[in-house]
Parts: sequence; structure tokens; C-alpha cells
Amino acid sequence: MSHPALTYTLGDRQVARLGYGAMQLAGPGVFGPPKDEARALQVLREAISAGVNHIDTSDFYGPHITNQLIKKALHPYADDLVIVTKVGARRDEKGGWLPAFTPEALTQAVEDNLRHLGLDVIEVVNLRSMLDVHGPKEGSLEPQVEAMIKLKERGLIRHIGLSNVTAKQVADAQAMTPIACVQNLYNLANRQDEALLDQLAAQGIPYVPFFPLGGFSPLQSDRLTDVANELNATPLQVALAWLLQRSPNILLIPGTSSPAHLKQNLASVDVKLTPEIVSRLDSIA
Repeated sequence: MSHPALTYTLGDRQVARLGYGAMQLAGPGVFGPPKDEARALQVLREAISAGVNHIDTSDFYGPHITNQLIKKALHPYADDLVIVTKVGARRDEKGGWLPAFTPEALTQAVEDNLRHLGLDVIEVVNLRSMLDVHGPKEGSLEPQVEAMIKLKERGLIRHIGLSNVTAKQVADAQAMTPIACVQNLYNLANRQDEALLDQLAAQGIPYVPFFPLGGFSPLQSDRLTDVANELNATPLQVALAWLLQRSPNILLIPGTSSPAHLKQNLASVDVKLTPEIVSRLDSIA
């Protein structure tokens, strides 16, 4: 995974473009402990030994579970490992998602992440907009970005990222502080963020899509499955390969709790898409 086209700068660190998202290490619904802790720890260790050096997590996965697993599996961390977390939400006792979006709540969340990960400073913290739980919604994030800047000044975080945001919110935040990355919903079928993605690419800022397979209807899935069968790959591998070819600033964080799936995901870098296949996949949107 040291191929130059397969790395990109995140903050001030070079990371492999295929990273790992820890969300699925928690129990069902990203709530509670995993069914098999030993397997969760194994997946994390295998990801690192395969060359993954970018892990995406949050203290609201579990809650606290994924960070505790990461610490248990990988601490003390390799020098080149970049751990990215996000703040802005919390869970109720049934696992529901609630905003935790006041400056006080954001400060508490960063301190909790540091403690559970066993870190003194976090490389990148994404502020997840909770103006709407389901997707980006216009509105001012100024008090929240201000809180993140204070945490950066305290030396608790090195770089600030944004998640679940609009292009205007990115521009407004950039007027206040450098933004290290943007994490939004984007995949073969959901491409509302095309303009923002290209704008960030021009600025050399990573774009981290979540739900790389989210939002497919069976019909669209058929087209993807046909291409996957032709390439002797899985649909997820093809969807990840499509994202890798889409723009050099895309960093991927597919998650899995299975060592076998992890190997499949990491093999996406070897799936070669011809221009003809790319245009067939493009038509899915």
C-alpha cells in the first residue's frame, strides 16, 4: 500500500488512502460491546499489519467501546498511525443518537476521546454537525467551530475536520480556521457532494466518504453486481475502487468486524477499472 498514488496528506501526515473505520467493532446498531471481542482486536491488529495507518473512530460508537478496543489492541501506537475521531453527538440509554453540540459538550467529548484512546493529543477531530441527525442542514456552526479552535489552542487536537456539513458551512469554517478534512455521505449512488469534493481536491484537502455502499436500490445493485462479476471482485470492492479512481483526495474508511472482509476491502486497491467500466458505474447515479 505504499504506492505513491495511494497515499494522501491528512493534516500534516501522509496516510494510505485505504484506511479503516472502527464503527462496526461495537455491537448491533453501533451500541454495546461486540459479540466477539477477540475477533475485534484481531481485525484492528491485522489492519495495521496490512499497512493501514488511518483509523476513524468516535467515542459515541458503543459508546466508548471502539476507542477502548483500539487502545487495547494497538496501544502504544505506531508512529505513523493517524487516529481521527469525531464529536457532536451522544447516545441515550437505548442507543438513540442525540446532539451533544454545545461548546461544553464538545470539550467533554474531546477529553473523553483522549482518555479512552490513551492519547495526549488527537491528530484530527471532526466536528459532526447535528443541526439534523440525518444529513447536512444549513445553519451557523460558529460557536462549535470556536470551541474546536479553543481545544486546538489548548493542544488537545492538532487539526479540525468537519462532518455532515454543507459547502457553505465548510467555507464559513475555513474563514475561521484551517479545515483538515471533510467527512460526508458520498458513494456511487449518492453524489450530491460532487462540487464540494472537487473544490476540496483543488485545495488539497481530503474528502472522506461514509457509507460507500449506502443508498442502493436493487436495480442499481444489479448493475454493480454485473460489473463485480465481470471483474471477479465483490460489489463492495468495485464501489471502493470507483471511489479511489474518482478523485485523489478521497480517503476511504470501510469498516468491518471480520478479518476476511478486511482482506477483501484492502484488496480494492488492486481492482482495475477501465474507462468503459467507470462510465457504466457512473450511470448508476
